[in-house]
Amino acid sequence: MDNIKKRVVLHFPGFEPLDAAAHRARYERSARQSAAVWDFSASVEGLKNFGRAPYFDVTATSADWRTQSRIHIVDHNDLVAGLNGRPFFARLVQGYRAAAKVAVTGGMFGYFRYAWRFGLFFVFPFLLMFVGLLLSLVIAFAPHILGLPAWSHIGSIALAIAFFVYVFLPQAEKLHTLHLFSDWEMAVAMADLNGLGAEQWLEASAISVRRALDEPGVDEIVISSHSMGSSVATHVIGLLLEREPDLLQGKRVVFMTLGSAILQCALMRPASVLRSRVGSIARCREIFWLDVHCLTDAIHFYKAKVAAVCGHADAEQASILFVRFKQMLSAQHYAKIKRDFLRVHRQYVLGPDVKAFFDFTLMTAGPLPVSHFAEFSSKKLPELTFNSGEEMQAFSIGR
Repeated sequence: MDNIKKRVVLHFPGFEPLDAAAHRARYERSARQSAAVWDFSASVEGLKNFGRAPYFDVTATSADWRTQSRIHIVDHNDLVAGLNGRPFFARLVQGYRAAAKVAVTGGMFGYFRYAWRFGLFFVFPFLLMFVGLLLSLVIAFAPHILGLPAWSHIGSIALAIAFFVYVFLPQAEKLHTLHLFSDWEMAVAMADLNGLGAEQWLEASAISVRRALDEPGVDEIVISSHSMGSSVATHVIGLLLEREPDLLQGKRVVFMTLGSAILQCALMRPASVLRSRVGSIARCREIFWLDVHCLTDAIHFYKAKVAAVCGHADAEQASILFVRFKQMLSAQHYAKIKRDFLRVHRQYVLGPDVKAFFDFTLMTAGPLPVSHFAEFSSKKLPELTFNSGEEMQAFSIGR
């Protein structure tokens, strides 16, 4: 088959405080890195309005190929901003409330069953904040514990508040603790579709995505999603398939989940709609599902077969691509980020330092069909040099 000349990408970002303009700027930086590594040029145009899915166009060119990609950003930054913009105590209370819901609805048990590191990721922010509050209380009640006069509590309470506000919280925020509290509120909302106006937001996003799917003359449609965005993408695409089962007929579609956190939401008992929509995607014959996993990323469900875990063992399972970020970054760069678990988790959508078999820019703006990347490895890198006028050799991938 011919190399990809025109592509539409629908990208659902993870739970980050970035709007579509910020995601476009990040993509442009990453595209420059990828272009330098692979020796092609990439032109990234400005952001254009398109309802809930604004887009920017990317033109990637080399000596013997040219690919145009229209990249829509279906971000949920308005939900993130609303959650993060509340007073501290509201975020604290609602975060612990979300954690309780995750625990009582079976989510926490599922995390430790299918990906114990993700279970620790769930526990971490709530345990850390509990320790900080507990230490502050110990400081406040130290006079009572030590048998000091009652008036000593005036100073101890002031010291406890100062410790919590000026010592503990700044350190906790370096680990994005309160942001993670909000992340779990979002996860609960995506699980039970009750809260944050989740259903209405998904409906509005589905309208824009439906329009984007009608782009004419497209060789490939890529639905890419990162982290929490994978649950959002599953809801939106599943909703459209429920209404129009033949929506993607005749189209070449790849559902690419990067560091997917679908099971973050789907393992909660109330998430029956989400689990059903996972099945709709897995059973859609036009969709090739590529699930990208990385061993050193703790914030996803490494090796888990998402469709099977969601109750669809009889459906075709996603092709899992196992990647190593250390193979796409310089030794110095990787050493700098490897202990920051949130930074490592973002690497799926960031640029490379060296050629590797996984490259987000190459997959969303380059000439190769994304399904081909399921066959690549450290011993079989993508080949971007084609004989002029000849067709690329087709891989027998798909349905």
